[in-house]
Amino acid sequence: MSWQAVSIIVPVLNEADNIESFLQKLQPFRQRGHEVILVDGKSSDNTCQIARPYVDRMLSVTRGRARQQIIGAKMATGEVFVFLHADTVLPEQADVLILQALEQSAAWGRFNIHLSGQHWMFRIIEFMMNWRSCLSGIATGDQAIFIHRNLYRDSGGIPQIELMEDIEFSKRLIKFSRPACIRKPVCSSSRRWQKQGIFKTILFMWSLRLQYFFGVKPELLHKKYYPSDD
Repeated sequence: MSWQAVSIIVPVLNEADNIESFLQKLQPFRQRGHEVILVDGKSSDNTCQIARPYVDRMLSVTRGRARQQIIGAKMATGEVFVFLHADTVLPEQADVLILQALEQSAAWGRFNIHLSGQHWMFRIIEFMMNWRSCLSGIATGDQAIFIHRNLYRDSGGIPQIELMEDIEFSKRLIKFSRPACIRKPVCSSSRRWQKQGIFKTILFMWSLRLQYFFGVKPELLHKKYYPSDD
């Protein structure tokens, strides 16, 4: 396996309560020569002040997850980009697993997902998410999408849309190759599911996907997903 530097790109917004513990888990990757880039969406709390000692590059820009990730990719110096949500934890040897996957198969991929909640329904949800992703080749942002710099450039990068950018990005990448599916999971917070109700959230998310499939514009879906922004 040839060594390549990895850029971990993290879009954040008002994560002061969790950002320090999240970034502490990324420090071993920095110690191994990789970089962590944090792109803040103009948080109204002290996310940036807390995060500063734990990242290599940081910038505050107009909020929007796709926009923040695009800017993070422009700042990145690594040969491999990892797009990581601030409520998702990478496995300890994620860098090794990523580089092995890219060397053995495709030029992009994602991890299986494990949801942090203990409710039995989460085991079914994560199984279905992983199974569907392997079958379709479509990855979600919660699965820590990774990609070689060259393919990111050749594919046109992440589309700057208000919501579903991960789905649209995957569709672009499938035209080049199927994704590598790493079975070792990332652990993603189930806080949204627990706060809003598991079954209610399932129905809501499937409703958004169905509407997107039938052509509802991402900016309209964004208003439904983030009603408090209005």
